[in-house]
Amino acid sequence: MIDVQRLGVLREVARQGSFNRAAAQLRLTPSAVSQQISALERSLGTAVVQRSTRGVAMTDAGRILVEAGDAIAAEISLAQREIERLAEAEQARLTVATFTSGGQRILPAALTRFAAVHPHVDFTVLELEPEESLPMVRAGAADIALAYHFDGPPPVRPGDRSGLTWTPLTDDPLWIVMPRDHPLAGRDSVAMAELGGQRWVHGCLFVADAVQHYAALAGIELRTACRGTDYVFAQALVRAGVGIGLIPSVALVADTTGLAIVELEPPRPTRYVGAVVRRRATPLARALLAALEQTVLADVRS
Repeated sequence: MIDVQRLGVLREVARQGSFNRAAAQLRLTPSAVSQQISALERSLGTAVVQRSTRGVAMTDAGRILVEAGDAIAAEISLAQREIERLAEAEQARLTVATFTSGGQRILPAALTRFAAVHPHVDFTVLELEPEESLPMVRAGAADIALAYHFDGPPPVRPGDRSGLTWTPLTDDPLWIVMPRDHPLAGRDSVAMAELGGQRWVHGCLFVADAVQHYAALAGIELRTACRGTDYVFAQALVRAGVGIGLIPSVALVADTTGLAIVELEPPRPTRYVGAVVRRRATPLARALLAALEQTVLADVRS
């Protein structure tokens, strides 16, 4: 039987990379931490850490235990939060985490659709990027997250140990956005290789890195005018003639005055929008998930 307390000590050692730093966080002596790890190893019959003068590193067995410990800690935190919710007032509550452009273009219509059926729900909306929102859903601090990922597998895979599920909502193509009087503004599409020497305004650090990657594939160098974290701000700078940008459809503002929107020819990055809930999500969370799906579907049909 694996001792849960010792498992918690191992997780802290893994995070800190040393017995001394783990002891400081746990308010124990380094000797006590070492004894806990040794006792854990004796109970398992195998080493879980590799000790050296530079600190400690996890063995394969240790990494498996740390991953299991993270899942257990998340489940315990979730159970505690759900118990706390049972003790709250009768007013229903739902906490939603969303990335900025999804919160501007997708979430409001979904909340309106949801509220028509569930009018007495109190909402808390958190503006967070996926790397922050998914752990909050896993820990029970948020009920649902509107998130995205770029090329490659989604951030949650079927059957993994996260306890989460990923529901794809929509593909969100990225467009080249440039001033209306730009020499390429009249084109239906443009290749990345044609954009060498352009000054770029980035509204997202992930997109900035993706642009660099595809520029390297095209054999061109980029000149960065702004490396920001807000697509609306980026579009304002493009409109002012500071440079061009690569912006997802969901993030395009309704007012495109002064802007030209041109398709980027393949190969190009793609953003995928989805929603994340716990596998044992509450009925309200699942109802909002259904509202998000219906909203995206209605937008596609229109």
